[in-house]
Amino acid sequence: MLLSETSFHLPILDLSRFDGGPAERAAFCAELGRAAHEVGFLYLVGHGISDDLIARVQAESRRFFALPESEKLAIEMVNSPQFRGYTRVGAEITRGKPDWREQIDIGAERDVIPPGRGVPAWARLQGPNQWPDAVPGLKPALLQWQDEVGAMLIKVLRAFALALGQDEDAFAPIYGDAPHHLLKIIRYPGRAPGRDDQGVGPHNDSGILTALLQDEVGGLQVQTASGWIDATPIPGAFIINIGESLELAAEGYLRSTVHRVIAPPAGVDRISVAYFLGPRLDAEIPLLHLPPDLAAQVRLREPDPNNPLFRQSGQNYLKGRLRSHPDVARRHHADLLAEFGLAADGPGSAY
Repeated sequence: MLLSETSFHLPILDLSRFDGGPAERAAFCAELGRAAHEVGFLYLVGHGISDDLIARVQAESRRFFALPESEKLAIEMVNSPQFRGYTRVGAEITRGKPDWREQIDIGAERDVIPPGRGVPAWARLQGPNQWPDAVPGLKPALLQWQDEVGAMLIKVLRAFALALGQDEDAFAPIYGDAPHHLLKIIRYPGRAPGRDDQGVGPHNDSGILTALLQDEVGGLQVQTASGWIDATPIPGAFIINIGESLELAAEGYLRSTVHRVIAPPAGVDRISVAYFLGPRLDAEIPLLHLPPDLAAQVRLREPDPNNPLFRQSGQNYLKGRLRSHPDVARRHHADLLAEFGLAADGPGSAY
């Protein structure tokens, strides 16, 4: 059952229960809260995202990654002050080491905020995406994905609010009508000879919630008290995990869990689609007042001096982007390097 032992190690929850009767909704919310408190990761089924859309997004993603490198580099991220576009294998850094993945980063399609006196640095993150001309089906597929998966995660967030003893719209002020979402379509190539197995190094996600669609190739691992466990792909299921912003808001009751991706073996590749729901750029992360029974179970995390967390959402996002994409930082945001502890040359690191 939902929190019972399964061959997949992580709990499996059915989101359709949230739309059931009051007793079924309450039971679902309680199980969701326990899963996020104990593990911070879960599988979500009954989510309402169609198999047709899933297949379409995966197919369009593969079409893009099959392009010649010159066509992919036409939308290289280094051209975008907003950190949007294509990143080649080895160009994103986690814990000081290059990740063995290539990807496109897609954010909300919004107007650029003009610079000026009093405009915060994080306002630079808002702006347009870069889209490949050679794969015209990618843009409509990913924009539909943003809409539908975003709506799904907001429903999950309402369930979390109830699980924490709050009104179900308790988090609405921090996402409102303009959440700062990020969509990554990612390809992990087969491991090169002599390389280590870092597809993505160990890290926490910084936003509110993440929804990950995996293909049939495994590689995602979650850190637990007993060691690393595999998040084995389940067809049609999303992996949901807690971001640091939600952990902060929940006083640490909900757990943002460290995870990593192991690069596939030589001759095999892996496609995943990760959607990160985050607070509005101008939001301050609130501190909820938990019911006494939940507050008594809070386990505070030691702060990481190498990865300070800010309650101001835009500041947190900007820090992560500058550190993980030092080439973009140096080309477009050189005036911010010292403020965020970055060198004018040498590798960056998100964590």
